[in-house]
Amino acid sequence: MPILALLLLVGPLVVRGQNDTEPIVLEGKCLVVCDSTPSSEPSGNALGMSVRSGTGRVAFSATRQTNHEPTDMSNRTMIIYFDQILVNVGSHFDQESSIFLAPRRGVYSFNFHVVKAYNRQTIQVSLMLNGWAMISAFAGDQDVTREAATNAGLVIMERGDKAYLKLERGNLMGGWKFSTFSGFLVFPL
Repeated sequence: MPILALLLLVGPLVVRGQNDTEPIVLEGKCLVVCDSTPSSEPSGNALGMSVRSGTGRVAFSATRQTNHEPTDMSNRTMIIYFDQILVNVGSHFDQESSIFLAPRRGVYSFNFHVVKAYNRQTIQVSLMLNGWAMISAFAGDQDVTREAATNAGLVIMERGDKAYLKLERGNLMGGWKFSTFSGFLVFPL
């Protein structure tokens, strides 16, 4: 009712997209999404408007600054741990567990660069989403002392989904210094 009264006092605010069928998104302290073709179903809003929190900024980047010698925990879970956070907008990356927890449903971008140092073996690193491998990378050149398993991709996550890196093949001996793991919300769904 207060919005309607304000519109009657001030007059209508005319904002147009490229055409009249595109939703118009205005973002500030709150996000207002106006749909020019609102649903006529009872569950839909008659004004074709929804208001959500505008705190949609989500990004993290973590790195290893020391060599990662195996511990009982890392040998059991094979999760790759990161000891320094470079960016953690929204605080959704937990440094202790090295797990990212999605705050909302959306498309997320992840990339990783895991350094294999001084071990003459092949490693396979996977981006895990709720325990399932989504993308993987390999490093296995026997003639180099440092090599990286690197990959990137987009995934759809639901609120509360967990993403982390797991060593699927190889072992955690000999390094990981300078490895990185980053991600961010591309857009909410």
